Amino acid sequence: MSVPFDPRPLLEPVSPATARAFRKQLADSGRLPGGSGTAGVVIAIVVIVFVVLVFGGVLTAVIGGIVLAAGTRSGTGAVLSLTTVLPLVILIALAALIPFFVRRQRAAQAAVWYRLDRFARANGMSFEPQRPQPPLPGMIFSQGSSRMASNLVRGDRPRFVEFANYRYTTGSGKNQQTHTWGYVAVHLSTPLPHIVLDAVGNNGLFGSNLPVAFDRDQHLSLEGDFDRYFRLYCPRGYERDALYLFTPDIMARFVDNAAALDVEIVDDWLFFYGKRDFSTLDPATWSWLFGAVGAMIDKLAQWERWRDDRLGAPASVNASAPAAPAAPTSPSPALPVAPPSGPLRPPPGVAAPGQRLRRGIPWPAIVVVAVIIGATLIGPIVAFIGGLVAAMR
Repeated sequence: MSVPFDPRPLLEPVSPATARAFRKQLADSGRLPGGSGTAGVVIAIVVIVFVVLVFGGVLTAVIGGIVLAAGTRSGTGAVLSLTTVLPLVILIALAALIPFFVRRQRAAQAAVWYRLDRFARANGMSFEPQRPQPPLPGMIFSQGSSRMASNLVRGDRPRFVEFANYRYTTGSGKNQQTHTWGYVAVHLSTPLPHIVLDAVGNNGLFGSNLPVAFDRDQHLSLEGDFDRYFRLYCPRGYERDALYLFTPDIMARFVDNAAALDVEIVDDWLFFYGKRDFSTLDPATWSWLFGAVGAMIDKLAQWERWRDDRLGAPASVNASAPAAPAAPTSPSPALPVAPPSGPLRPPPGVAAPGQRLRRGIPWPAIVVVAVIIGATLIGPIVAFIGGLVAAMR
């Protein structure tokens, strides 16, 4: 029996006392993220120091200019006093506000967690604030560093499903970049070939928004309008298997319910990806995601009947059986086994060629970088050539 969708806890008011109590409950149960709130404190201190240096310096310079313009000899001493004392006064005043801002930030975060926890419970699910390095095989989970899933809402009926936000960073220093994703992970009961549906509607000017590229010769064109919404990649040799998995009714469900999402099937997982937070306090987002997952769940049993013929069927029980011993002199009870009544099927699993797609080269990104580098260098090159020509005259 399914639980009816109930978004009301997402919008119900939460008092500061309730949020603080829930935060303490998370801490007491070991569910509070490690170091939670530390980043907020550091950011607050950095902002305060910056404000003091900038605002205090500008203010004292303005006051000093006014006093000096007045032409009084005592003005110089006043300026020195203001320059020394005023930033210190501002720093002390703002430092006194740090605990207030930190408590407010923690209370706001705890209120979000409280609402999501109540929402999860109301919909037959559970909530976890954060999980570093989530052990999932999807393409986004092997990128970059500082990998963190947050606001995880998960359920296990009729099968395991997890909704969460995800962050990772790439680069370093000035080139460091934080990547934001939302994902839905659905656990399957049998491994399937590695298949990716790259949603056309969320691609950018220079092609796919996925963090990896795949060889173009793995692209499989499907019938109807499906190619207008998704670009499907499957391992070479698994085209017939992809056609078995993506029947017209399943393609229609993806187009109707998940056309804005990238999809990945890998091992025994089905992932939906989007470059935005999924686990939020927005009821419309949850309704959309629940609808996309619900539209597919009753079709997954069809997928889970798939078997990889490349693994081969088990050998016949009589193929290599030893010679039968002499019949016993006295009857013996029948063994609790029976020969298979139908044709033997391969075991669940995927042969090595179908387990992972081959990576490709992101040519659009390479072209863009080459153009930028060329545009950067062309000025100095032209100037250098011009200098040589002028020197030769």
